[in-house]
Amino acid sequence: MRFLEIRRTGHTPQPADFAHDFPALIARTLTDLTAEERTVLRSVSLLDSFDVDLATQAAGLPLQAPAMRLTERPFVRQDPYGLWPFHLHALIRSTIRHADDQTDDRWSAHDWGQAAQRAFTALGHAWRATTGPDRRLLVGCLRQGLALARDFRLELDWLEDAAWNYIGDSVWEPVAPPSVQETGDGTLETAADALVETLSALARRQHEHRERTAARLSGVVDADLLPAGLRDISVYYLAKAHRDLGDSAASRRGMQLVADGNGRLAPAARRGLAHLARLTGDFHTALQTARTVGWEGRGQRIEGDLWWVQGEMARAAATYEAARAEAEQHGVAGERAICQAQRAFVLAFTDPDAAAEEIELAEQLLSGVDLRATSLTVRIASLICDAGRSGAQVEDRAHLLRSEAQVAGVVAAEAMLDLGIAFHCAIGGDHAQIIENTERLRTLAQSGDYAYYTDIAHFMGDLPLEGPSTARWLDGPEPTRRRWRALVTARRDFVQASGN
Repeated sequence: MRFLEIRRTGHTPQPADFAHDFPALIARTLTDLTAEERTVLRSVSLLDSFDVDLATQAAGLPLQAPAMRLTERPFVRQDPYGLWPFHLHALIRSTIRHADDQTDDRWSAHDWGQAAQRAFTALGHAWRATTGPDRRLLVGCLRQGLALARDFRLELDWLEDAAWNYIGDSVWEPVAPPSVQETGDGTLETAADALVETLSALARRQHEHRERTAARLSGVVDADLLPAGLRDISVYYLAKAHRDLGDSAASRRGMQLVADGNGRLAPAARRGLAHLARLTGDFHTALQTARTVGWEGRGQRIEGDLWWVQGEMARAAATYEAARAEAEQHGVAGERAICQAQRAFVLAFTDPDAAAEEIELAEQLLSGVDLRATSLTVRIASLICDAGRSGAQVEDRAHLLRSEAQVAGVVAAEAMLDLGIAFHCAIGGDHAQIIENTERLRTLAQSGDYAYYTDIAHFMGDLPLEGPSTARWLDGPEPTRRRWRALVTARRDFVQASGN
């Protein structure tokens, strides 16, 4: 780059032109620029990428000409397909911000802070200027804005609304820079630190054990640095992590706290309370809640979750389809994928051929989002499609899925998987394996949740319950038993007819 810069002036490069270390070369490059170009270069060194307009606003200049001239320099790289097409190499950015700059207009710490605020404000204007949903722009603004707010201790301002928009789609692409807790550089000290840690934990939870997610979000809640509205995000998703880990008591406390606050996540928290009621077998309370929370509380999906455990697979599939349509109407990609995965799961019990098409659609919808537990649901659905078939390696596949569910820390996935294995064993008439599988389910249900899964396993195997059911079945235990047993006999007939 130094060579090209010298050639650009019409001179012939000489060995002495390169007798400097890298920071000195960068400092020398600064002296070759005009004062306005230096202002632009220093300003854009705060950004991962930029365009002429963003660079001009970050520099606080009235005209775009200096930014346009800078983009023609060889040390500015261009990606025509990027959201903002220009960027500096990370090493150059770092060196510009820390090099021994001997120019007369070198910046003070206050100058850098003002430039960071200008860049941050410009990003906010870019995001707010959109006329419709633009996920790419939202993510781009968040990635740059969060880093500026954290590094320069800026007020959250537009980041509050942007964070709400980010979580609304349940896509969970990475947006946050490494937090102080991840890098070990210190503790949370500002609201920006806490927001970075929150959004980082939410994205990383798709790749980490839920215990790690719970620990990180607990740190955010305990620090109490976020404004009240954003604090609900950390409390709610901490409650979700507790539920995934099987700690329903802690989950219920968090969900109730958010629900009582009547903030933006209150409908979601009421949905969480309905899920917790379902896990204890209190299906009537869960159904009553589902019919009051509407789309905001994902009422259709709650009902689908209730119908399938009653053995009402066709009704559950139709409800999930309606829930998916609602998600499409509202443009929520993550919810659409979740509903489709659940639809594929319930149809896997009744019609393997139809379920295969639903699984394919679910995989397509999941390709654009990052939902680990939902991806496990789809793979469990695929396993259930092969239940009862010889040579399908159901047990080996189940062993792998169980390991992945345990690594993720998602108890619900383990329970659904063991129920699928119980279905497979019941089709084969292997009562010993059903009993063994029921023991695994009973172990998962030690906290009191998922106890009705052991009832369902007995229903499928046409075995008597070992004691009175603690579940409040919507139309009683006997009709539920008949429906689950009918699913087994229908699959057995299907397998025999197909010669598998």
